[in-house]
Amino acid sequence: MDESARLVELVNAYSPSGHEADAVRVFTRIAESLGFRTEVDGIGNGIARIGSGRPQVLVLGHIDTVDGELPVRVEDGVVYGRGACDAKGPLLAALLAARRHEGAGEIVIVAAVGEEKDSRGARHMIPRHSPDFLIVAEPSGSEKVTVAYKGNLEVAIAFEGERAHLSAPAPTTVETALGAIPEIRGFCASRAGPTPFSSLTAKVHAIHTVRIGSREVVEVRVNFRVPTSVRTEELLKFLDDGGLSYRVTDRSEAVEVDSLNPVARALVAGIREAGGRPTFVRKSGSSDLNLAVPVWGCPAAAYGPGDAHLDHTDQEAISLDELRRSVEILSHAIQRVLRSPA
Repeated sequence: MDESARLVELVNAYSPSGHEADAVRVFTRIAESLGFRTEVDGIGNGIARIGSGRPQVLVLGHIDTVDGELPVRVEDGVVYGRGACDAKGPLLAALLAARRHEGAGEIVIVAAVGEEKDSRGARHMIPRHSPDFLIVAEPSGSEKVTVAYKGNLEVAIAFEGERAHLSAPAPTTVETALGAIPEIRGFCASRAGPTPFSSLTAKVHAIHTVRIGSREVVEVRVNFRVPTSVRTEELLKFLDDGGLSYRVTDRSEAVEVDSLNPVARALVAGIREAGGRPTFVRKSGSSDLNLAVPVWGCPAAAYGPGDAHLDHTDQEAISLDELRRSVEILSHAIQRVLRSPA
């Protein structure tokens, strides 16, 4: 089976967050066919291992996708379908690169569940592992190495009121909720930086209204993207000071790694070895790198084939040529890292 067939099989296993079991089974089956030892941990993460001992390189990918199944097809050397680039393509690239491992050290590849929702897979496994080196398998493009992600704070803000006739002079509960949005945007504007990466932003992405008798509850879902200059505690204090009632559904701080650390250097060397021109990127999104780096403290970076601009869109796709280039680059980088001191 070639890389095209393997990727199609993996993408065909539709796996929105919370429904990853079928895709994890495909992942472990593919990994075993490539010579890996596999297991599924207590929360459902797929884990593939090759080699043994130290140093250990852990490649942390995710098997889940956002909602919205897409037809899977291969056309002109491109695989289309939900998860093709975010992040089953990068996950498969890691498997194909790591299967070539010979010599000392172990490579562990994790197909984590729940990354698109609450990172429950990564949160479960991080206290249970302690790698020497970390690569997060996320789409960056075959010649780009990601060294920073913004933080993420997801909150559901609740507004309560009494249902009244629409001709009444008092604002409705929905209007009260909408009235809080300009204050939130103003707070973000006060912490704007010179670039998107250095700016605090907020997106209101859902509003739900529930009526119980005469009582109304309006819940506003707000997602903050947090730069390295702002901590999530500052945002929560702003909400507290405003007297808002809220619950936090996801939270991670911004992260930036040293672009000269051994993992980043190995990826750069791999790109150059393949004839490419490496660049470092800092992303306005977040990933499981945000959670792992503060705990493990090991050299780390994120890398994988695919155009991140296609993430979560109905145009999601990945070039097989880019996938193959990334396999060569990752293979070179992983072996280089395994030869470096932990």
